[in-house]
Amino acid sequence: MKIGIAGAGNVGRFMAKDLLRLGHTVILIDKDGDLIQRHQHRISATWVQADATEPLTLQGAGLATCDVMVAATGDDKVNLVSSLLAKQEFGIRRVVARVNHPNNEWLFNESWGVDESVSPPHLLTSLVEEAVVVGDLVTLLRLEGGKVSLVEVTLAESSPAVGRVLGELTLPRDAVITAVIRAGHVVIPRYETPLMVGDEILGITTLESQDEFKNMLSVTDPSPEPETVET
Repeated sequence: MKIGIAGAGNVGRFMAKDLLRLGHTVILIDKDGDLIQRHQHRISATWVQADATEPLTLQGAGLATCDVMVAATGDDKVNLVSSLLAKQEFGIRRVVARVNHPNNEWLFNESWGVDESVSPPHLLTSLVEEAVVVGDLVTLLRLEGGKVSLVEVTLAESSPAVGRVLGELTLPRDAVITAVIRAGHVVIPRYETPLMVGDEILGITTLESQDEFKNMLSVTDPSPEPETVET
C-alpha cells in the first residue's frame, strides 16, 4: 500500500519507519528543507519538499497515487487543509489526521475530508482512565467520526456479569465483545468464557448501544433515597 504522510516531524518520521517495516511504500512530505537534509538518509521513504496545503506542490509530490493520506503535522490548520485536499482534489480513499489541540477535535470530520482522527491528549486520558477506573466504561478510541467506539470495562465485584459465562450475556444489537484481558493475558471471547472480577472487557459499540453495553457489565449508582425530614 502507498501512504502519504504530511509532516516529517517526530510523529511523521516514527510512523514512516513503522510503515516501511511493515512493507508499505511511504511518501514523506515537509516544506522544511533543512529537516529533510538531516533525516532523509535515515529513512528509506520518498522524501518530498512541498507545502502540504498547496494543491500544485502536492500533485508534484505524487499524492494522487497514494491509497492513504496521513496529516501528521503539529499544526491543526495544516492538517485540516491537507486532509481536505487529499480527499477532494486527489480522491484518496482513506484520510487519517492528527489532532494537536483537543478543542479542535470537533472540526476533524468528513466535512474536512477526515475519515479518522487521532487526538494524543484524549488517548492519554483514556489510557490513564483504563488503568485506574474499575466498574465504569472507558472510551479508548472513537471511530467513524464518533459513531462507533472501542470501549473498556474492568469488572468490579458488584458487576452483574461476574460469575456468568460470556454466552449468557444479552448483548445490545450494535455491540460486540472483542477480547477479555485477564491477569495481563488476552483471552479470545467464546460462549463458554467465564467472567471474573478484574477482567478487562474490550468491546466495540455504537453510540446508541453504549449505555446498554455499560449497564450489562457494570452497576450504575443507585438513586439516592429521599431525605426524611423529622417534624
